Amino acid sequence: MKLTIAFSPCPNDTFIFDALVHKKIDTMGLDFDVVLEDVETLNQRALEGVYDISKVSCGVLSHILHRYKILNSGSALGFGVGPLLIAADDDIEIKQSVVALPGENTTAHLLFSYAYPELQKKVFMRYDEIESFVQQNKGAGVIIHENRFTYAEKGLKKIIDLGAYWEEQEQMPIPLGCIVANRSLPSAIQQTVDMLIRQSLEYANKNNHSLSSFVSAHAMEMSETVMRQHIQLYVNDYSITLGEKGRLAIVHLLNASTKKQMITIGTEDWFVAES
Repeated sequence: MKLTIAFSPCPNDTFIFDALVHKKIDTMGLDFDVVLEDVETLNQRALEGVYDISKVSCGVLSHILHRYKILNSGSALGFGVGPLLIAADDDIEIKQSVVALPGENTTAHLLFSYAYPELQKKVFMRYDEIESFVQQNKGAGVIIHENRFTYAEKGLKKIIDLGAYWEEQEQMPIPLGCIVANRSLPSAIQQTVDMLIRQSLEYANKNNHSLSSFVSAHAMEMSETVMRQHIQLYVNDYSITLGEKGRLAIVHLLNASTKKQMITIGTEDWFVAES
């Protein structure tokens, strides 16, 4: 059986999926057509139900859970992993500034709106264009991924760690992104893919003495140091399996961020059963 599988070219995703898509593990008779896209493009495709298996922002889940179920493995979730609001000058008045965000459906946008619910001067662009936007003094910006490790060396200033703000207010880890499976797939296939992603990550962890060419080839000219920092930040025990705490954090994010229950299906049906 062949499935479409889509994830970002960022090191945390290519690290997790390398062994799976290159059959370094037994894929149980499954083959995969691989698509690499930035996370907001993945969110848009998920809204359309395009792919069988996809990485998405947790911020888009409320709009796609009628099409997809959340897998237990492959997520980016934890403490100290959230997006940062930055500016060229740390005395900027954010409420009067335009703020660049890495996509309308991203968790970064959701967390920014949680911290600044009244601010409407927003522009959306690819995450890797935001540093340049800020450097050109066009406004502030919310950065994710590897830009967390590069903004300071470019003279940019952190205004607020949006993840830390969430953690302080809600006492919960931040669910940034997760892997979803199309509900049209048989439950047994969903569970098998979930198991394979976990095995793929376990393989990567055991062989992390050197980064694979798949990781480095898609890492947008990052140094190995930055690639490893990226992986260490976003790949953790929650990536192996969400567990009860991880699942609760996702439910909490979607409810608390909007102050209301947004999703009509029961939360017990959001997640693929653990195999």
